[in-house]
Amino acid sequence: MDLILTPHVKTPNGFTLDFYTKQGGYEALRQALAMTPDAVVDIVKASGLRGRGGAGFPTGMKWQFVDKKSPKPKYLCCNADESEPGTFKDHMLMERNPHLLFEGCLIACHAIGAKVAYIYIRGEFFHVQEVLEAELAKARAAGFIGRNILGTGFDCEIYVHRGAGAYEAGEETALIESLEGKRAQPRLKPPFPAVAGLYGCPTAVNNVETLCNVPPIITNGPEWFSALGPEKNGGPKLYCLSGHVKNPGTYEAPMHVTMRELIYDPQYGGGIRGDRKLKAVIPGGSSVPILLPHQLDIPASFDGVASAGSLLGSAGIIVMDETTCMVWAAENLLYFYKHESCGKCTPCREGGAWLHNLLGRIERGEGQMKDIDLLLSVANNIMGKTLCAFGDAAATPVLTTVQLFREEYEAHVRLGRCTLSADWRAASRTLAAH
Repeated sequence: MDLILTPHVKTPNGFTLDFYTKQGGYEALRQALAMTPDAVVDIVKASGLRGRGGAGFPTGMKWQFVDKKSPKPKYLCCNADESEPGTFKDHMLMERNPHLLFEGCLIACHAIGAKVAYIYIRGEFFHVQEVLEAELAKARAAGFIGRNILGTGFDCEIYVHRGAGAYEAGEETALIESLEGKRAQPRLKPPFPAVAGLYGCPTAVNNVETLCNVPPIITNGPEWFSALGPEKNGGPKLYCLSGHVKNPGTYEAPMHVTMRELIYDPQYGGGIRGDRKLKAVIPGGSSVPILLPHQLDIPASFDGVASAGSLLGSAGIIVMDETTCMVWAAENLLYFYKHESCGKCTPCREGGAWLHNLLGRIERGEGQMKDIDLLLSVANNIMGKTLCAFGDAAATPVLTTVQLFREEYEAHVRLGRCTLSADWRAASRTLAAH
């Protein structure tokens, strides 16, 4: 498959407006503005585009749910918070191909009847914001953003809003709360954002990669897009490979590609560093269940990964070799989730810290056998009991590592130490630190 989202990410000045327009940029916007909003929604629905932020919800259906009968203004919020550990695809798109995102935002605004789009960018991405702001100014001066775009009478403005670095702001209602100047905490649903979102108005919230897929769909048609991948999993997909692989990075591929190919194929991950044995893979960012080596011959698609008992999520593929202590890995992840809890829900606020403390005790060799069952009890009392999916994300590393690697937990308790050699532990942790 020819690269669609990332063909020019290594081209000098490939992020600029001049370069983008020379490659046919903003022609999809011109085509979309010649259609009715409903026709644009129908094309995106027919393409089968699914949200690339984690949930995989059909994008056209999400746009269709926006209450167009409401007299209130409509808004588009682009979720560029990208806080999931192991995920860095949206960062690359914004830095190397910002106009594709702008064009996707403008087409989405036309489709849902919005005149304002907000790109909510992660606070740590300051250098990316500078790129976005500079290129936005150029696009505005060229008549692609603002009033009477391309002489069609369509008015639309795009603003970049920099968050404060909260993981929870990746949840759509917490993102909206933050945009409104409040703490990034999830709202009780319903009502859903499509009915009462930003400032109580109908709102669509879409991921960066999702919106970047919209212009190619308009240009090439929904049948072209859906044919690029398995049924109901069409289009190009960006995969983020990190951990113990020889070639970490972001790779574009159709969702026919298997997890094993992404890890071992020379054009992608290139195999395990040091030619060690593969131990486990987290396929969709740190918040999804682990896959074992024998489970990797599946399409790296939403449905393919789900059939193996995990989730594609944000496609942040974290690879762990035989040097990885799974108790330490769980403790490391729980430190992150303990720190990032927004504090709104008691199970998450209290349970995350409790899990981290228990894991630390076992990892240091100070645990007891009953602590392992206590871990499962605490995790199960978090799972499914919070307003958003953060609680599930925090509980998953514990549940999945205990289920698949309980013998490692028990060995820590019996021996009072990790069973892996000191050299292997040091190698694993040095790589994780980088």
